Amino acid sequence: MLDRIQAFLHTLTSPHHSQEFAPDDPRVAFVALCFQVMEADGNVSEEEQQKFRNLLRERYDLSEERLKALIEIGHQAGSEAVDYYRFTSDLRRYLVDENDRVELLGILWDIVYADGQRSEIEDHVIWRIADLLGVSARDRVLQRQQAAMRATGGDQGGD
Repeated sequence: MLDRIQAFLHTLTSPHHSQEFAPDDPRVAFVALCFQVMEADGNVSEEEQQKFRNLLRERYDLSEERLKALIEIGHQAGSEAVDYYRFTSDLRRYLVDENDRVELLGILWDIVYADGQRSEIEDHVIWRIADLLGVSARDRVLQRQQAAMRATGGDQGGD
């Protein structure tokens, strides 16, 4: 699982070496969507936060200060957004391969399942994101099932 996440995050970072995070930087869009998912059910658990920070720390070659800045910028962008379109369109421009967009959903599901729970509102948020990214319902459900299996060590977790 970690290799899959690292490979995906690597695709987001390779051409970006600037010291500033541009508004259309796919890393900002990714962080904003992660916050949208984590905050969807009104309860951002410690496990979700830890999973999210570990994902960013493992892949992005940023100092702790720069990592905090990315998280702050992404969180602010997510808080100011009225919908997911801005972030998904930024990511769609960057993630031209459908498999990369499917992988993004898998990562979002991994964050959802970090606390061992999944809510209907989290389902809805990821459904909207998947739709805007052009990911099929079949792939969205498969990614959800795989994330549930990873979270429970192989059990479907009620799916």
